[in-house]
Amino acid sequence: MDFSSKGKAVVLFEDGGFYEGSAAGVTGTTTGEVCFNTGMTGYQEIFTDPSYFGQVLVTTNVHVGNYGIKNTDTESERIQISGLICRNFTNDYSRPMADQEIQKYFEENNLVCIYDVDTRAIVRNIRNKGAMNCIISSENFDKDTLMKQLKKVPSMEGLELASKVSTHQIYEVGEPSAPYKVAVLDFGTKRNILRSLAQRGCHLHVFPAKTPLKEILDYSADGYFLSNGPGDPATMDYAIHTVKGLLETRKPMFGICLGHQILALANDIATYKMHHGHRGANHPVINLATGKCEITSQNHGFTVKENEVLQKNDTIEITHRNLNDETIEGIRMKNQPAFSVQYHPEANPGPHDSKYLFDEFVNLLKQTKNN
Repeated sequence: MDFSSKGKAVVLFEDGGFYEGSAAGVTGTTTGEVCFNTGMTGYQEIFTDPSYFGQVLVTTNVHVGNYGIKNTDTESERIQISGLICRNFTNDYSRPMADQEIQKYFEENNLVCIYDVDTRAIVRNIRNKGAMNCIISSENFDKDTLMKQLKKVPSMEGLELASKVSTHQIYEVGEPSAPYKVAVLDFGTKRNILRSLAQRGCHLHVFPAKTPLKEILDYSADGYFLSNGPGDPATMDYAIHTVKGLLETRKPMFGICLGHQILALANDIATYKMHHGHRGANHPVINLATGKCEITSQNHGFTVKENEVLQKNDTIEITHRNLNDETIEGIRMKNQPAFSVQYHPEANPGPHDSKYLFDEFVNLLKQTKNN
């Protein structure tokens, strides 16, 4: 396809920054909080990660589309980002395994994209000024009109989004004869998290985010998993209440990303919005127990308050820290088998340094079931 036929697109940021570029995907207008991901591969997995729901993504790697789209390389049933900003967009791909070109994929998912813009300047501005909303349009190029639309877009802080991407029906993953039954609270789970658990002998019942506590307890699981997802965790009173109830069972519990934040909130530890968050596949994290460093995949704009964790050092311990900014990357409850991490041990995309965390959870399931 000749992308010059798609014509012009513009992006306007909350601080007044304005860029003109070329349009790809569908012709239209989209809004959301802008964020950037530093990963060099895995764009399809990133696009389909439910944790990005409501956000416009900037890819710092300059090439998008060069290895096409493979139908199985998805982390959910559809593209979750609200829009895409990138440097070089190509429909030509070299991967023999690819099923289709990226332009067709964007059209099928109704995604608006702008390319041929200075993504380095955009990323530098986000790093300096912090996360902000933006609007992309390939149909309206008037700055004043676009700014009026942009001012109506709510801040990510205060938005409850997990229930919008969660499953609407309970479903199962893994072999029914597997040795461990795990109840998954789906706040926007990635498929590879479920695969990682199923591969280790777990039969999963995946529950909608707002499933009543009693219904989850009636499943009689051996343990509980709290998934990743989008939005402000402090708005999720329903999930905090449910997790507090599940903790009373004293069964193993493991949380990732948003699930980590919900576990903290269930222990009355507050969260806050970060300046611009962590998103990429090369974030260094230290395991405080082993002293070993892990290179991790991350995608989060909120984190837990350290001073409130330290105030609960009789019941909560910090297990992992980010080596770039010292933020908390993992916690563990001292009085029961519950732990969580802020990053993504399942990767996709990213390194596999942290997959041992799934093994630790399964070991907890084994220990408690045998007692």
